[in-house]
Amino acid sequence: MSTQGEVCADARPGCVVGEYKVRIRGEYACFTRPELKTERVSYEVITPSAARGILEAILWKPAVCWRVRRITLLAPVKFVQVKRNEVTSRLSVANALRGMRGGAPPDYFAEEDRAQRNTVALREVDYAVEAELRMTARQGPDDNAKKFDEMFRRRLEKGQSHYQPYLGCREFPAVVEAYTGTPPPVEETRDLGHMLHDIRYGDGRNEAVLFRAQLERGVIEVPEWEVES
Repeated sequence: MSTQGEVCADARPGCVVGEYKVRIRGEYACFTRPELKTERVSYEVITPSAARGILEAILWKPAVCWRVRRITLLAPVKFVQVKRNEVTSRLSVANALRGMRGGAPPDYFAEEDRAQRNTVALREVDYAVEAELRMTARQGPDDNAKKFDEMFRRRLEKGQSHYQPYLGCREFPAVVEAYTGTPPPVEETRDLGHMLHDIRYGDGRNEAVLFRAQLERGVIEVPEWEVES
């Protein structure tokens, strides 16, 4: 992990707390393409939104936000096809609340609601992610950049997280640690096409924002995301 430049001394919105290099790896991963609904098919590489979610598992506070700047491929892309048993319906909120309030529990039989679906996932994934931690306008009077910089470093070093980081699906856990330059990037260059950058929330609807992902000698440069308000 590295920090470039000085940690800002105040807590202005948009102020960069630090820039970090983190290694993310695991046995399996699936970063599902949003255009494919029934069968899960993974992108070739971790998406910026998935990388952000892993960083937020280590440190998330309303006063700060993560901006992924660069993704480096540290292992060749390998696909694997698996079949998974999934349920086809969800318990309604109304039935769940009724059961919590002492009402009759809803009838549900998982054996009658299962469907077997194919998943095209990744195996033996390994990435280096470079990201910025920035202050937001939702900071409190006691929030400052130095506190969050030290907090993230300490949690990363000790392997602490708010919840288990995962690689696209919760059954695919991620190992997260500081990146020291080893292993080196995979020397591969190709066009990965349009990739999910993140989800824009608001006005009663969610919108997927895409960007053109170019793998240049194992590195994807991620464009600027919207300014946090």
